[in-house]
Amino acid sequence: MLDAEDVRTVALSLPDTTEKVAWSMPTFRVAGKMFATLPEDETSIAVRCPKEERDELVLAEPDKFWIADHEASFAWVRARLAALEDTTELRDILADSWRQAAPTRLLDAHPELGLPRAG
Repeated sequence: MLDAEDVRTVALSLPDTTEKVAWSMPTFRVAGKMFATLPEDETSIAVRCPKEERDELVLAEPDKFWIADHEASFAWVRARLAALEDTTELRDILADSWRQAAPTRLLDAHPELGLPRAG
């Protein structure tokens, strides 16, 4: 089962990523812009996700994804770590969020992070 250390390892492996505690929880940032958090008891992650895709994810996999009440008006979704298949799925989720926050210079410098892996 995946845990907070897996999140930390994968997130920090992404280019120009740093960890910073904010709101009493670990947050992960690319070039200073937040793309993931480890909320509350660190059994889930919150990541950037366009609202249209977020709603589809939650409807398709409600045991895996959900929207926290205080994040409903923002383009963020939560993922339960225990429901993720493996570190590859975790990496795909974090990399997708990273791409949404990363500046163009990093996207251009890391084309291998340009698209999620085909399943």
